[in-house]
Amino acid sequence: MVSGRSIESGSGPIRYGMVGGGQGAFIGAVHRIAARIDGEFELVAGAFSSEPARAKASGRELGIADDRNYGTFAEMAKAEAKRPDGIEAVAIVTPNHMHYPAAKAFLEAGIHVICDKPLTSTLADAKKLAAVAKKSGCVFVLTHNYTGYPMIRQAREMVAKGQLGAIRLVQAEYPQDWLTEAAEKAGSKQAEWRVDPKRSGAGGSTGDIGTHAYNLARFVSGLELDSLAADLSAFGAGRVLDDNANIMLRFKEANGVAARGMIWASQVAPGNENGLKLRIYGTKGGLEWVQADPNYLWYTPFGQPKQLLTRGGAGSMPVAARVTRVPPGHPEGYLEGFANIYTEAARAIRAARKKGGKPPKDVVYPTIDDGVEGVAFVEACVKSSKKNAAWTKL
Repeated sequence: MVSGRSIESGSGPIRYGMVGGGQGAFIGAVHRIAARIDGEFELVAGAFSSEPARAKASGRELGIADDRNYGTFAEMAKAEAKRPDGIEAVAIVTPNHMHYPAAKAFLEAGIHVICDKPLTSTLADAKKLAAVAKKSGCVFVLTHNYTGYPMIRQAREMVAKGQLGAIRLVQAEYPQDWLTEAAEKAGSKQAEWRVDPKRSGAGGSTGDIGTHAYNLARFVSGLELDSLAADLSAFGAGRVLDDNANIMLRFKEANGVAARGMIWASQVAPGNENGLKLRIYGTKGGLEWVQADPNYLWYTPFGQPKQLLTRGGAGSMPVAARVTRVPPGHPEGYLEGFANIYTEAARAIRAARKKGGKPPKDVVYPTIDDGVEGVAFVEACVKSSKKNAAWTKL
């Protein structure tokens, strides 16, 4: 079976730059790989570190021309906006506290933004940035990359078409074990800023991986959250931010049912690497998906045997085929799912080249509104936990 993927062509790859993601940064490399998988983007500029010398060294390693290898994002936004061959988009892959000032600078320069999650480190900044984005008219894409998996698109379509009936239960979990010991005191730069509220924001595991679980639950179920009750823990000695979260969810009524849900996010669960899982149950059936085995989706119509739906296989829907690259049986995974977000961004950016142009109706990506909701989710969790897990409106 050949992929159903169709990519609009334009006048060559989209020129983009990157803020953050320099030497030793895992997520910067992931973004660069994802951006070039479908040939839709070309990296031509960057400010790859908050340390100018490190930024320059990183740019040279990546083959960036000297005159487009910047020491600061402010310098980069100003210079690129003036160039006739300036960047059309920027990828922001810094620690959370730098998302707001960097994204604001590029939006105000008329440059489209692709930003890592969470959107910002505070809800106040998230709301201000949303206003800037709306005023700019620029495309803003938040890289909740798990929404790019073909079988997640399949699950979303099945829910939307009513195959599960009215949704009653939504369960998501994302356990890891990398902070079981004090990685922040053992030289891990990622751990150092993740446990620092000045750089990470109000949430630890909630902001890092809890937002992914919540976003995925919302993306697939289509439900809107009413309130939550969160019990956050910081098990690591001396930690201020949570490294484990147990969260109950109450959704607004849909199809006559007010669904309930649960999220577990942990970075202190030995034996778990990136254990993202999603389960959704309705009046007619249920779905189960595991990120470690993303090419498969279990579907159970009520009263019938479980059915295994495979990426590209029998029963796979066009929405899944459109974001599929290789025939069934050849596994696709994390990088390809991430690349789907970039390619959706490319389609939106190409459409925006035309004055007033809107992306095709089938383009799907997490928006700045999803980002604002994600930060609101984190702050609601923190507020609830401080009140002994009291039910708290989003």
